[in-house]
Amino acid sequence: MPLLVEGRRVRLPQSAGDLVRAHPLLEERARLLRGQSVQQVGPQGLLYVQQRELAVTSPKDGSVCILGSDDATTCHIVVLRHTGTGATCLTHCDGTDTEAEVHLIVSSLRPFADHVRGGRLEVHLVGGFNDDRQLSQKLTHQLLGEFDRQEDDIHLMTLCVTELNDREEDEKHFPVIYGIAVNVKTGAICRASFPDRGPEEELRAARTLTGGPMISIYNAETEQLRIGPYSWTPFPNVDFWLQQDDKQILENLSTSPLAEPPHFVEHIRSTLMFLKKYPSPNNTLFPGNKPLLYKKNEDGLWKKISSGS
Repeated sequence: MPLLVEGRRVRLPQSAGDLVRAHPLLEERARLLRGQSVQQVGPQGLLYVQQRELAVTSPKDGSVCILGSDDATTCHIVVLRHTGTGATCLTHCDGTDTEAEVHLIVSSLRPFADHVRGGRLEVHLVGGFNDDRQLSQKLTHQLLGEFDRQEDDIHLMTLCVTELNDREEDEKHFPVIYGIAVNVKTGAICRASFPDRGPEEELRAARTLTGGPMISIYNAETEQLRIGPYSWTPFPNVDFWLQQDDKQILENLSTSPLAEPPHFVEHIRSTLMFLKKYPSPNNTLFPGNKPLLYKKNEDGLWKKISSGS
């Protein structure tokens, strides 16, 4: 069934700007979201989602009440929520395989909603800007098209992407919003940044940098974060990249060098160092080829519980 706005099917293909101009309610929601101040979200009750990761949970979850992600330049952050159960999925898409990713997003909510008669699926898309390579425009087009091709009716509630999330400074373009958080219990979305992105931030980033696909990282039934087991081949020319200056890393390992947040190069360097240290992670990082399992403790912080089966 189609992608809908205010009960009417969205006409595709068209740009994000044309789409919101045809639906003033979408335009107003995008304006309000852009106008928010950025909230710094602490680690208590938070599940941080990295690029090419997906997490889904519901208001019944006693451990996680906020899903969030940031550092999106050309990437888009997607929130899909079922209004009947409150089950909420958040993911950080970069256009690697949008068709498979949207299918995974929608199917991840089905176990939460199949037994519920009422409610509907609502989607929120945030991120991207008017980048020189038009990667944001391409990803916006892909996401809208793929959600329109799903079997379920999906209601587009927020569209703050590409030209709608763009600001210009000295003739250079930047995103307005880099990150968002969603309150699982209320469905409220806000602009956000995240000082704590754990656990295993470098390990998870290494999986993405080596080309890992979109994966689900959280089990809402057991309230456990599951990391791995991952495998990758040694990163090509890792020593060469570690010898390069900041400018070279920024220009060659970013999709949008001018728009990256200040910590981008430091993040890439630490991830490359991790890949140099662990060129093949199977046995060293995942003994017995078992995942690393984390659960929130009484203070709402992640604590490693074991390597699981």
